[in-house]
Amino acid sequence: MAVKEYAGKMIELDADGNLANLNEWNEDVAKAVAVEEGIEALTERHWAVINYMRKEFSEKGDAPSIRKMTKESGVDTKELYALFPKGPAKKAARIAGLPKPKGCI
Repeated sequence: MAVKEYAGKMIELDADGNLANLNEWNEDVAKAVAVEEGIEALTERHWAVINYMRKEFSEKGDAPSIRKMTKESGVDTKELYALFPKGPAKKAARIAGLPKPKGCI
């Protein structure tokens, strides 16, 4: 597994580049990962998606698909792609400190 520095701490990553240990996630880590993903600042709408994903993961044990996100997060598909360009479910999960959602390539 790879190790990378985010927000001043060394964090282990899984094979997909997502956090290997979900307990190492915090908002500062999320902001650092977002910058690496090309998102300079996380807005209230970004946090709505991130918090929804973390809640779903804690309740169901898996990150939600993009279809489920658009139905239940209050953010439609077009806005998701604007917030998290080029793969919103995968990118949002990475920033949220979660494993890559099933079904994402």
